[in-house]
Amino acid sequence: MVDLYKNGVYLVSGVEIVEDEKQLKQQLGKEISKEEAKKNTIAYGILESHNTSDNMEALQIKFDKLTSHDITFVGIIQTARASGLEKFPIPYVLTNCHNSLCAVGGTINEDDHMFGLSCAKKYGGVYVPPHQAVIHQYAREMLAGGGKMILGSDSHTRYGALGTMAMGEGGPELVKQLLDKTYDIKRPQVVAIYLDGKVAKGVGPQDVALAIIGATFKNGYVNNKVMEFVGPGVKHLSADFRIGVDVMTTETTCLSSIWETDQEIKKFYEIHHRPEDYQELKPGDVAYYDGLVYVNLSEIKPMIAMPFHPSNVYTIEEVNNNLEDVLHQVEEQAKVSLDGAVDYTLMDKIKNGRLYVEQGIIAGCAGGGFENICEATDLIRGKYTGADEFTLNVYPASTPIYMELVKNGVVADLMEAGAIVKTAFCGPCFGAGDTPANNAFSIRHTTRNFPNREGSKLQSGQISSVALMDARSIAATAANQGYLTPATDYADIEYKGQKYHFDEKIYANRVFDSHGQADSTVEIKMGPNIKDWPAMSALPENLILKVVSEIHDPVTTTDELIPSGETSSYRSNPLGLAEFTLSRKDPAYVGRAKAVQVAQKAIESGSCPVDAFPELDSVLTTIRTKFAEVGKGNLGVGSTIFAVKPGDGSAREQAASCQKVLGGWANIANEYATKRYRSNLINWGMLPFITKENHEQLSFGLDDYLFVPDIKKAIAEKRGEIKAYVVGDELKEITLSVGDLTDAEREIILKGCLINYYRG
Repeated sequence: MVDLYKNGVYLVSGVEIVEDEKQLKQQLGKEISKEEAKKNTIAYGILESHNTSDNMEALQIKFDKLTSHDITFVGIIQTARASGLEKFPIPYVLTNCHNSLCAVGGTINEDDHMFGLSCAKKYGGVYVPPHQAVIHQYAREMLAGGGKMILGSDSHTRYGALGTMAMGEGGPELVKQLLDKTYDIKRPQVVAIYLDGKVAKGVGPQDVALAIIGATFKNGYVNNKVMEFVGPGVKHLSADFRIGVDVMTTETTCLSSIWETDQEIKKFYEIHHRPEDYQELKPGDVAYYDGLVYVNLSEIKPMIAMPFHPSNVYTIEEVNNNLEDVLHQVEEQAKVSLDGAVDYTLMDKIKNGRLYVEQGIIAGCAGGGFENICEATDLIRGKYTGADEFTLNVYPASTPIYMELVKNGVVADLMEAGAIVKTAFCGPCFGAGDTPANNAFSIRHTTRNFPNREGSKLQSGQISSVALMDARSIAATAANQGYLTPATDYADIEYKGQKYHFDEKIYANRVFDSHGQADSTVEIKMGPNIKDWPAMSALPENLILKVVSEIHDPVTTTDELIPSGETSSYRSNPLGLAEFTLSRKDPAYVGRAKAVQVAQKAIESGSCPVDAFPELDSVLTTIRTKFAEVGKGNLGVGSTIFAVKPGDGSAREQAASCQKVLGGWANIANEYATKRYRSNLINWGMLPFITKENHEQLSFGLDDYLFVPDIKKAIAEKRGEIKAYVVGDELKEITLSVGDLTDAEREIILKGCLINYYRG
């Protein structure tokens, strides 16, 4: 089904895989170097055309367009304003698809929307009103272009199927682009995703995506690399199918994606009245890839990602045939993720020897596409979801898609079958809509199924489960009134293959587009919940850190660091949102962090930190046995967390900024799950420490103090290793590192945050 090559490979004429260099030379009759062949990937050409430096190993990228949604754009624009923003230098689209329906906090959601509209007018942007489209569908319909690059503040910013290299990063990276700066990275490796064969009837894009995620996530095969989709199987996939696979590449932890393009993609641009944005893309005659994932589409079966990660994949057939064993295994895995906070069981989902689920959702940037919904409807047409616990909710990804589904009768068929069809909204994907009942099991064609991402609250004793599936198998399950069923069981279904017609008037009538014209006379509308960022200090010469949270899960998601859902309504109030930091994973974190922060606040006000935080007295006494000069004028005090591998999932910068505004100076990890989370830490002036110690044998733990002498000098002098000390009855030396940092990143950390860096 999916095979990973151990080494790099050459791809000849876009179809032939050659591993051996000697064989390649014999075949070509000439020698081609690996470095030359690397330049023949699609990704290399796009990166080269957007690189503003003279060094292709150290890229300084300028993007063509930017996009954000209403969880992130307020913070981004506030940061940019504080850093000197006068005008959006490139098209910047502000969508309102996340908190559109959250009835939390009175007027704060609509206040943020009005903030966005006024900023689009003032700085020359585009404003997409609530319910019009989810962020990525609007980008596909209106922004993507062959050979272009788009940067978004959402991790699922992926438009590779349309020939656009897109990346999802934390807000500060968009701030840099808004200030006409660059996105600085080492040239990423490129891995070929070689598609072969044809998918079977009933198999959808989520099935293919989950198979790839299952094969690549845990081993990090494509981590922070570009996934380049090639091979003879590509031509057998529709544009919508490719888009559905592409958006899920984020869950592999890759950096970006790109696909070869053809007449199918050309037709997509023509349908959307933008034929000029199509560009044919394909690898050169001989291209070298740093790895290859071979995907036999013919062997892909309907898949399911069981709780609580998109990589926890099985075939639906495997689950049904080994139901008790699989459910027991998931329960055991959940003990690690949930840490005993609630009782968790799945065995009660077995009814009549089959897995019964209470909810089906088809939604968002992954599931809400036209083809997904049409083919799901073909499966359930004339059948009924039943009158028991099971419910089915469908969210078309944009109003143009919704309109076409109304016109062709799909909405009527869905409603007759018992489904509810809702507007474009990302709510089910991040816990702000259709939260299941406690202990319920939901199957969803959305992007993620992390613990509590569906909206349950561990601190209130709640837990529900989400499994990811393709829309077709969700519809098959709905047709069986909640009993888990793969779409391939309905072999006699006729898929109509409805044709899509895009109505551009819908956006023309409702979307505000400044066409790049800024109007400085516009006054920004600031609701009472919208607050400026608090002042942040520069990195001190010496640093005392208290460990205020210790997490030993294999991976810690950004949803665990800062929960999404209703808490995101406070996104425009840095201190207000920070109150929810780690609230579902470590509810005591905020109190511990605040207790330490009073010492730093005392230092900043010129007071004695020991008077403010007496437990520092003995810590300083021990430190001064070796570092007598440490004290007033050269010391900072803050908090840190330890996590084995933090940062999987969302690009939301709040996972870092919330720690920062609570006095966080650092994270300590064995490794960081994604580049974007590490970048968020750096851009908020936090030290991305790495320790090589086994997480089960750490020399420090919760409530311990660490002293890092000369940290300012260590960062400025680019030291590879940084000495630190665990402070007990005596000082115990340990070694930390911060990994590779660009000169700009070092300066940001030294200044205390990106805002200070640009102000300086």
